[in-house]
Amino acid sequence: MKTIIIFFLFSIFFSVVTAQTPKLNSKSGRFQVVEAACGQCQFKMKGKSCDLAVRINGKSYFVDGTKIDDHGDAHAKDGFCEKVRKAEVRGNIVNNRFLASSFKLLPESK
Repeated sequence: MKTIIIFFLFSIFFSVVTAQTPKLNSKSGRFQVVEAACGQCQFKMKGKSCDLAVRINGKSYFVDGTKIDDHGDAHAKDGFCEKVRKAEVRGNIVNNRFLASSFKLLPESK
């Protein structure tokens, strides 16, 4: 009887945890090339400071999983606050934000 109760409680706990875990969308399994820049400076998004954002299919999302300064000086000549760059990303959109599992800034084309 004790084993059945423990199994039942574990099943309830597991169901609650998996229900609250964000589901991956269909694009999470593949890489995609997107526009990346400072959301406030380049994409005109509302915010308090310079934050990394990506534009996917014409819609801009702030990024979680990496920060703007992880990819160089945002205010340098080629930084995210000064220009829109291309990045290869993998992730999914959760609560209107892009949750990056991978983010690779691509070299600028000449």
